[in-house]
Amino acid sequence: MATKVLVPLLGEGVEEVTVIKWLKKEGDSVNELEPLLEVNTDKVDTEIPAPASGTVLKILAEEGVPAKVGTVLAFIGKPGEAVEGGQWSVGSEKTTPQPQSVTVQNQASTANAQQSTINRDIGFISPVVAKIAAEHGVNLSQVQGTGLNGRITKNDVLNYVESGKKTMDDGQQITTHRPSSTVVPGTGDQLIKHTVIRKQIAEHMVMSKHTSPHVLTVMEADMSRVAKNRSANKEIFVRDGINLTFTAYFMMAIVAGLKAYPNVNSSWTDEGILVHKAVNLGMATSLGEEGLIVPVIKDADNLSLLAMARAVNDLANRARSKKLQPEEVKGGTFTLTNHGISGSLFAFPVINQPQCGILGIGAMQKRVVVIEDAIAIRPMVYLSFAFDHRILDGASADWFLMKVKDTLENWA
Repeated sequence: MATKVLVPLLGEGVEEVTVIKWLKKEGDSVNELEPLLEVNTDKVDTEIPAPASGTVLKILAEEGVPAKVGTVLAFIGKPGEAVEGGQWSVGSEKTTPQPQSVTVQNQASTANAQQSTINRDIGFISPVVAKIAAEHGVNLSQVQGTGLNGRITKNDVLNYVESGKKTMDDGQQITTHRPSSTVVPGTGDQLIKHTVIRKQIAEHMVMSKHTSPHVLTVMEADMSRVAKNRSANKEIFVRDGINLTFTAYFMMAIVAGLKAYPNVNSSWTDEGILVHKAVNLGMATSLGEEGLIVPVIKDADNLSLLAMARAVNDLANRARSKKLQPEEVKGGTFTLTNHGISGSLFAFPVINQPQCGILGIGAMQKRVVVIEDAIAIRPMVYLSFAFDHRILDGASADWFLMKVKDTLENWA
């Protein structure tokens, strides 16, 4: 009997993954525990090993399409072996997987009429695809499917509609006006397909801006004492294998601010403001052109500077080498983004929902400042605090930011 390849439970609260890449194709041989495919959840890439040795008989899950935990992704067995008892994961259309009998020679879909639409010419059509087609008057026989085995996906229908033409059931072809927001490619333009991470970032950022009324307040901090402390301790930390970066100091300053003003460590709910007991600090980490990811330092309020620096090093290194676990990017209550690494002085960062705020750190520069009526040169940095105006007002946001500033400027 063929072995099912299932979507495993990759962490608490992980309900679905997105198939990134199949490392084997149908007909390939595979050994038990050999990497079979790569999946992504919450921007964390994970390899799924083969549960048994044999031949990849059937692949059910498409690349780039979500699949729920427990869904059958593929079957492994002996060449020519019949495959039964699979499940379709409709994926991005977010419908419940339906029972399906699959054989290597013949694939037949059976589902409730209210759950799906079957057409011998166009194959399996999900409820969402059928609904979109009906709303736009699209004859699906005119749509070229790009999904697995030529299946028509939601994006296929939407792209067909946006192309400017749709065919009604009576065969009459009409032209629709292209939305003004549609970008028309020019000669020589290059289309770079969205990665899963880029899509997730886009969805999360748009959702955040639609969810929270963002307000920005900016202060600058004199980093003289922090710089002096770092210089005095950097070599000592190296002996323990730790690179003492300024990020660790910013994290410690945020902890001081959250302890002084707990409402900043909160989330908005319809019933009231949920103030979190745990201080779990997210640390936005660049993955280069791939985007960014936000690993979380749990219980950051219990860490010393040494422990904080160790956590910062560890999470940043594993984030860039794609070795994070899904639970390590969950549960954050506040986020730091150090955009100054690339030279930016200050920015208006987007809140990492469902958090109350995010602190942006600009590039540290030596600037001329006035101290007790005397001109001096000090290493200065801008602190940009974007906050949810539903939770904080200008004064309370500034109190928090002032505490962060004072902690940095009076580092002992």
